[in-house]
Amino acid sequence: MTPDDLVAHYGLEPIPREGGRFRRTWAGPERPDGRPEGTAVVALLTDGPGDFSALHRLPADEVWHFYLGDPLRMLLLAPDGTARTPVLGPDVLGGQHVQLTVPAGTWMGARVAEGGAWTLFGCTMAPGFTYEGYEHGDAAELTARYPDQADRIAALCRS
Repeated sequence: MTPDDLVAHYGLEPIPREGGRFRRTWAGPERPDGRPEGTAVVALLTDGPGDFSALHRLPADEVWHFYLGDPLRMLLLAPDGTARTPVLGPDVLGGQHVQLTVPAGTWMGARVAEGGAWTLFGCTMAPGFTYEGYEHGDAAELTARYPDQADRIAALCRS
């Protein structure tokens, strides 16, 4: 199985601004505010140049799920100024996660872990994702707020 096989099988399309490829696999009924009750996507990142999930934040919790491939290293920048770097992957006894909840308002970004080639993962939200709720990270602003993460922030931001 290759990334091209997965792109073809799932009909994955580029993720605007954030990076990677995805397909929405589920959207719940529409709420009175126009958002779906929930959404789920399947997504793919590779070790290719510029292929990463750029730092962004959302107004609701988002659950990330590991499916196949190599581990995915995340950067989470919390509203309280703390940072952590969890890894999605199959080695749960070694500290990796097959499922990880990113709290609302947390800056998040990810890339395939060093030495890996690709990761197939999913994300689920309730209420569901809309582009209106997506906030793209700015490297200068994030570095000012989280100076100890400057290198990681620079590696996970797009202009």
